[in-house]
Amino acid sequence: MPVAELLLIAAAGAYLATARCGVLTPSARADINRAVYAVFTPALMLASLAGTVTLRDVLAWWFMPVNIGIAFLAGGGLGWVAVLLLRPPHCRSSSGGSSSPPALPDGNPFGLPKKICSGHGLSYASFSMALGGVYIWTYTHSVMKRSGEAYRRMRQATSITPVACVIDPKEPVIPKEEKEHNGCGGPTAISTTPSQSIAGAGKEEHEILVPLLSGSSNHHQSAESKSLWWKVKQGTRQMTQELTSPPTTGAVIGLVIGTVPWLRSVFVGSNAPLRAVQDALKLLGNGTIPCLMLILGGNLTKGVRKTKVPPAVVAAIICVRYVILPLVGVAVVRAAREMGFLPPDPLYQYTLMMHFAVPPAMSIGTMSQLYDVGQEECSVILLWTYLVAALALTVWSTVFMWILQ
Repeated sequence: MPVAELLLIAAAGAYLATARCGVLTPSARADINRAVYAVFTPALMLASLAGTVTLRDVLAWWFMPVNIGIAFLAGGGLGWVAVLLLRPPHCRSSSGGSSSPPALPDGNPFGLPKKICSGHGLSYASFSMALGGVYIWTYTHSVMKRSGEAYRRMRQATSITPVACVIDPKEPVIPKEEKEHNGCGGPTAISTTPSQSIAGAGKEEHEILVPLLSGSSNHHQSAESKSLWWKVKQGTRQMTQELTSPPTTGAVIGLVIGTVPWLRSVFVGSNAPLRAVQDALKLLGNGTIPCLMLILGGNLTKGVRKTKVPPAVVAAIICVRYVILPLVGVAVVRAAREMGFLPPDPLYQYTLMMHFAVPPAMSIGTMSQLYDVGQEECSVILLWTYLVAALALTVWSTVFMWILQ
């Protein structure tokens, strides 16, 4: 049901982006995406963590960040292997799967009272969402940002066109040794007759283009000559920017509020003096998923018609996401349980296994929109993975609960 609801919202976004409706134009989707990045996602993480996670929970659930890290490493590694084998065009940054928070079912499948099961499940999901958000907005965000910059540089390089000199056909042919003293381009210009220009096009193209691009080679030489200290400063600055992105900052603030008792009493609870702030953040956070799915549906209107994602790539991503990774998750959780790293709570162990079986995080769509790279490809991949998730989540939930009986 949750997957069906998300797909219905995506269908609404696809209709709103059609020419007939014209509400979700490309500029409107970009504006909504920036609001999701800077406002909705940080509010969601802050409110969820502050309201559901305590210091005792963080200490007791120390294996959860390790488990999510393993899921990221396994998913990213398998994704890059699929990319290297299949070599999809222009969608390398969209193929590596990443973990998103699990949607835990309400009810009593683990022998616990419904109220306790729902409360614990919400805490596990909130903590998972915050930890996953930190991984996504640091590691995955860095990958998407570098991919976007590389794609823009490639696009700019391919847009460079040769500069041609206008040759007067009445001008006589000038010998090669005198060319450096004549022509329209100073020392690098070349004068020929029309027939010679056509016959020697390949040769002349090389003679013209190499001097014109000499500035680029000088630029690369100057870049290589920069000091190591400058490179270290640039790397530190980039890492700081990624760690202080709005979603990561919201997660850190929410974790601090939730784990510091006096701060928690100020913001969380019916008697908290600043509970209105917490309620306002919840309202903002509730808009994150609908906005992301509307943007996803809007991008699909162009992505489905113009997609460059081969079916083999989509099949490989689905196989990695819903076949290989869940098996890895079962092995990891069972090994951790045998070594005594996990509490005996079956719902907690179920959550750890679900980290390996959920669909790719929708935040990847936000990043592709932010850096204008692979938007249509990412939308198509997310569409197919969420369609398959309706069946895959049902199957793996049943398998995980059977294992944990």
